[in-house]
Amino acid sequence: MAKVIYFSRRNENLLCGEIKDLAVGNTKIVAEKIAYYTDAEILELLPVVNYPTNYDETVFLAEKEKQEDLRPEFKPLMVSAVSEVIFLGFPNWCGVMPRIVVHFLEKYDFSNKIIYPFCTHEGSAFGSSLFELKQLCPDSSIMAGLPIKGSNVAKADTAIKNWLVQYKKMEE
Repeated sequence: MAKVIYFSRRNENLLCGEIKDLAVGNTKIVAEKIAYYTDAEILELLPVVNYPTNYDETVFLAEKEKQEDLRPEFKPLMVSAVSEVIFLGFPNWCGVMPRIVVHFLEKYDFSNKIIYPFCTHEGSAFGSSLFELKQLCPDSSIMAGLPIKGSNVAKADTAIKNWLVQYKKMEE
């Protein structure tokens, strides 16, 4: 069975150039849709220390984590029986995947796994995240990724289904 593993952040987010308060993070919405369409188990990567609810404070912290190459701690995940296929989701923060996701990828062995990356963004798609993912998981098969603009997640079902065609073909 495939697993959807994702990191998401709710509260204040930038959508269409405006800061809006989100009850559910954009990446979580996409992760839940992917899990639904693939009947995959879903696991959320949660920080030990929550990110600020304020958007500007979170951006400042994300930039600091990136520049200082920090590794925020995360709560343990039950990934001992990680499946062959992983859907890995995260928001694009400052042109890269959040450092908490990097830390997670460094702690677990994803050798010989098939990884389908997806991200939410507000205009920068994956940035350099796919390059970084390939460096962190050199013995994994990294499939074509799906970037979804955060302001479009509610109406992204067609894009998600079209992207999942590659997975469905592999499952046949």
